[in-house]
Amino acid sequence: MSPRRWLLADQLGPHFLDDDQQPVLLVEVSDLFRRRRLHRQKAHLILSALRHRAAELGDRAVLLRTATFREALAAVDGPVEVCHPSTRSARDFVRSVPGLTVLPPRGFVTDRADFADWADRPRRGPLRMVDFYRYAKRRHGVLTGPGPADRGRGTPQGRTLDVPPPPPIVEDDIDAGVRADLDRWERDGVRFVGRDAPRSHPATAGEAEDRLAHFLRYRLPAFGRYGDVMSAEDPVLAHGMLSAAFNLGLLDPAVAVSRAEAAWRSGDAPLASVEAFVRGVLGWREFLWQLYWYVDPPYRGTGWLAATEPLPQWFEDLDADAVEARCLADVLAGVRDRAWAHHAQRLLVLGNHALQRGWRPTELVDWFQRSFVDGAEWVMNTTVLGMSQYADLARVDTRPYAVDGRYIDEISDYCTGCRYQPDRELGDLACPYTGGFAAFLHRNRERLVGDPRLAAELAARDDPEFREAVLAQEEKRGSNPP
Repeated sequence: MSPRRWLLADQLGPHFLDDDQQPVLLVEVSDLFRRRRLHRQKAHLILSALRHRAAELGDRAVLLRTATFREALAAVDGPVEVCHPSTRSARDFVRSVPGLTVLPPRGFVTDRADFADWADRPRRGPLRMVDFYRYAKRRHGVLTGPGPADRGRGTPQGRTLDVPPPPPIVEDDIDAGVRADLDRWERDGVRFVGRDAPRSHPATAGEAEDRLAHFLRYRLPAFGRYGDVMSAEDPVLAHGMLSAAFNLGLLDPAVAVSRAEAAWRSGDAPLASVEAFVRGVLGWREFLWQLYWYVDPPYRGTGWLAATEPLPQWFEDLDADAVEARCLADVLAGVRDRAWAHHAQRLLVLGNHALQRGWRPTELVDWFQRSFVDGAEWVMNTTVLGMSQYADLARVDTRPYAVDGRYIDEISDYCTGCRYQPDRELGDLACPYTGGFAAFLHRNRERLVGDPRLAAELAARDDPEFREAVLAQEEKRGSNPP
């Protein structure tokens, strides 16, 4: 008898099955939604994706709704197998189930053994993504050899992008059933964060393929120019909003990388744009996944910087209306309304503010996991702790991801019309990011003087009167909405 493949909620693409006949198990455990306050749209997407996959597979699939995963597995006759889960807790659980076969991981390009072989090589310093990316490109033969001469495409000016909208997501009876269930759960006391809205992220491999094709044709050519730009006029710009589809397992990253490379070789996208996209998928995404498993569990939060303040309630509740700083209000509203923001908004606005205010990194990790439609433990644990909050003894990045309002002004249109002035560090009009950056440097000066760039920033702010004034100002501002 062929084993039944248990597809977890982040293993829903066709590449998690071996053939078109394999029987499948899918499980919904409602208690998982009661334990943590998830974004309403994230909960909807997970349930919609599970139920759509069951509908696609028809009689091949069994969809069980139980109190626990163990209860579901006990109700299945015959052998069951599962691909390696994406969290340590899930891995420990599947290993504890008698008779459940655990297969190697899928949905990533680099093998765990290959990463360990690379990581264990003698090196002068910590593991760095840039070094891993070079290795991965060589290992998988990506973007090697000569390509076409760039024709100047993908370098439009300004901060808006004139491209057709992506293929719409059309909700169906499955989505209606999910929404009715979530409404009922809320009446029964389950609490969510964020606003409900029509589903805007793919829940099927077909929807994800349509979004990927649109991105490769219309947005990839400008991704190199717009990848780090932030705009209140266009929150998406050149981004494909594909991260949730990757993390649900609906898209195969190896296929996406290959098709992006093909766009470069055919002359449809410049190398800078393709390189930026491939670096995100083959570089950062793979590096974060591998590092999650390679580094011991104590990696989760070491408190290296002075970060002991709890997350304030307005931030927990995504209360963008309480915020006057235009950048933070806009990005927080995007999380509230779409459960999504692109990487520059996450790092330079959300994470940067938390870092400057000294909020507890582990609480911020949990907030990102719950509030973002693509929030996954293996992503957020490494990205938020290591890159955004610099709380991992510099295992991921060499310096804190802290910038002032002047830098935000350079790469966004947020400062236009904002009540704060990005070049002011003191006074009623002082930008909370500019004053906050100065206070962050002074609070952590003993830990940061070893970084030449930050040492220069500190030296420029060495006046004792200024130091005391900015520290007093930002202490008074505290964690209140700016």
